[in-house]
Amino acid sequence: MSRKIAVTSALPYANGPIHIGHLVEYLQTDIWVRFQKLCGNECLYFCADDTHGTPIMISAHANGITPEELIEKVHAEHQTDFDGFGIEFDNYYSTHSPENQYFSELIFNRLNEAGSIVKRNIEQTYCEKCNMFLPDRYVLGTCPRCKAEDQYGDSCDKCGGTYQPTELIEPLCSTCSTPPARRKSDHYFFKLNDYEKPVKDLIAAGYTQESAANKLDEWFKSGLKDWDITRDGPYFGFKIPGEENKFFYVWLDAPIGYMASMKNYCDANGLDFDTLWNGDEWELYHFIGKDIMYFHALFFPAMLIGAGFKPANKLFVHGFLTVDGQKMSKSKGTFVKASTYLKHLNPEALRYYYASKLTASLQDIDLSIEDFVNKINSDVVGKLANLASRSGPMLTKKLDSKLGQLDEQGKELLGKLVAAKNEIIKDFESLNYSSAVRTITALADQANRYVELNEPWKTIKTDAEKTRTTLTAVINAVHILTIYLKPIMPKFAEKTEKFLGVENLQFSDVENVLENCQINKFERLFDRIEKEKVNAMIEESKEGQTPAVEPAGNFKPECTIDDFAKIDLRVAKIISAEAVEGADKLLHLQLDVGGAEKSVFAGIAKAYKPEELNGKIVICLANLKPRKMKFGVSEAMILCAGGEDKELFILSADDGAKPGQKVS
Repeated sequence: MSRKIAVTSALPYANGPIHIGHLVEYLQTDIWVRFQKLCGNECLYFCADDTHGTPIMISAHANGITPEELIEKVHAEHQTDFDGFGIEFDNYYSTHSPENQYFSELIFNRLNEAGSIVKRNIEQTYCEKCNMFLPDRYVLGTCPRCKAEDQYGDSCDKCGGTYQPTELIEPLCSTCSTPPARRKSDHYFFKLNDYEKPVKDLIAAGYTQESAANKLDEWFKSGLKDWDITRDGPYFGFKIPGEENKFFYVWLDAPIGYMASMKNYCDANGLDFDTLWNGDEWELYHFIGKDIMYFHALFFPAMLIGAGFKPANKLFVHGFLTVDGQKMSKSKGTFVKASTYLKHLNPEALRYYYASKLTASLQDIDLSIEDFVNKINSDVVGKLANLASRSGPMLTKKLDSKLGQLDEQGKELLGKLVAAKNEIIKDFESLNYSSAVRTITALADQANRYVELNEPWKTIKTDAEKTRTTLTAVINAVHILTIYLKPIMPKFAEKTEKFLGVENLQFSDVENVLENCQINKFERLFDRIEKEKVNAMIEESKEGQTPAVEPAGNFKPECTIDDFAKIDLRVAKIISAEAVEGADKLLHLQLDVGGAEKSVFAGIAKAYKPEELNGKIVICLANLKPRKMKFGVSEAMILCAGGEDKELFILSADDGAKPGQKVS
């Protein structure tokens, strides 16, 4: 009997591009969804962009557009990247939607009616210079847990700890770099501890992997604290019902985005949302990374239980991606955007490689560049594609493209391949893709040994029908292996189906035998990966790389004299200069621009020492749009000429020039 399954992946944040680290999760999920469909199950895959919160607001402002314009642009980019890697969502939506607002308010109101929401007056960080309460991402400081510097006010990138902005050590406003004050403000809290028992019972019943459950047990032992679910404005998100300047914290409405995406799909396709989410007929599974386990294993199920909704059947948690044993690095070129990868390499190579590494555990997986190249060329090209390439052309050129019948030796080979079906299905179902891949490649080895033993390239000269019998067995082996491989490499499978003259292969077709039938012309299934292409991808991904020299006359679009007139160049005096901790190339300069002060982060640390710059008269672009950086906001730009490092020279004005004086 077929199953009905709904699946979600964690929502990518609409503040940047998809990269190869993100793809671990979406490829893991897509493979599982495709596998379920190939088993004859009805499986729907839902996701959306996570679009609310302070970073969205900051990025939109820095780019001179509205948050709505930013998330629309990023949504299209994300969809293009996912399409490029063959990730097929049944609905890819947005948390900035009427459905998400409806469910957020509904859950909040139900929890409030149940007595699970309390209102408290608490201390918040407040910037007196900016005259505003500071949302989490407007505060930078030292993590109170691991003491890592330059961390935001909600969580630490280094240790994964969560905290309140008021807990940061030596906090600073990320807009103006001044220490924030503390002011009282009313906030709403969700009483998470009210749901400790039902959430514990859920986890005990197998809601997560055992290793995830052990981590959750640590949080239970330390005590579940009430969760602040509101933020003061300015904030890009949904206003809380009945409030003027208070908004739902992004982590409240983000997981509710799964429900919104499903509701949107149901309304468009004549389905009932309550049947899919709350009914017993449908199974529900979430795929997430271990960094957001706290929210998905504690907060979200507790909220659902309190509001009368069913939690998922299971939470599948995975680890992170490292490259060559280290964290992805922009400077080394290993922080690769999905779009950059697609320029250089076949997306199905990465699908296969990730599958060969993925298990059901929370352990990180490593993308070894050398291993990646070798594994694809050895397994996909040398073993799997090779079976088809060494049998198909011979059949079409020498034997009229017609298969014969199997002999006992051929039946014995196929019997071994068919016998592995249940084991492979079990591995896919349990997310042990690496085990499935090992089995598939081992079977391909057996099929290739069968070819070596029967030497069809020799028998074709003396016994055409014996050769036809041999190649019939090989083609049937290709048929079976293609089915096993199809969840991982759907395009590879599609090409093979066309060659074999079959359509839409399923796991139920494994036992079907192809005999006395025609095959089609063979077309190359997969190309070897050239190391040069990998190197080119890495070079393009390196941060701060020197741009390629453009051909003569290949300039950017023309600007008019009116465009040029917008530039406001002024004389400025450097009144202070200091190194920026954690940034090798940056110096933090404070400029006097004729009575107005501007903070500038300049990439000149390799050319100048801070003490060399105090009192120096420079030329600055005074009306440059402020840019938010990790270390603060840069409000102007000083003009320099030359190349890099010591060859870089600051453009200076005459010693007699006064700060604020225009430069023409």
